[in-house]
Amino acid sequence: MDDRVKPYDEKMKKAYDFLVTDLGAIRAGRANPHVLDRIKVDYYGTPTPIQQVGNITVPDPRMIQIAPWEKSLIKEIEKAIMSSDVGITPSNDGAVIRLVFPELTEERRKDLVKDIKKKGEENKVAIRNARRDGMDAFKKLAKTEVSEDEIKELEDELQKLTDKYTKDVDKLVEEKSKEIMTV
Repeated sequence: MDDRVKPYDEKMKKAYDFLVTDLGAIRAGRANPHVLDRIKVDYYGTPTPIQQVGNITVPDPRMIQIAPWEKSLIKEIEKAIMSSDVGITPSNDGAVIRLVFPELTEERRKDLVKDIKKKGEENKVAIRNARRDGMDAFKKLAKTEVSEDEIKELEDELQKLTDKYTKDVDKLVEEKSKEIMTV
């Protein structure tokens, strides 16, 4: 890969990786500890990821259990989960916090699939923006000592990258949509 194309490849990869993380946080009726990835707990005045203040387990397919390392954190963890977009009310027995995931209704599944497709489209826009930035940079190179053939090769390489990432996004969206719609 040409060094002049690399920065745009990195931008596209970052956009794609963001989508992978984002879709991983969408629950499909099964307990997935990744839904907690973006939640921060107030740990002695410092926002700290839940994974760093307790042990997270999935004892059965529809439940996540959080065992805080300090019992005093139970209220803080519950508060953080309640104020997040997880949409599940936590319960505790004084030692562990449990999140029970209800079965998704057909309507909720369809809404989630719409959301997933929207996120996929937004991601493809980010990828195309990286391509546009690259094309603009290559056009500026044309005004210097770089030949037209070389510019054409750079543009072709950038377009192939864009096509690859767009196809990857479509595949990811398709897989996640299928996972959501599977009862």
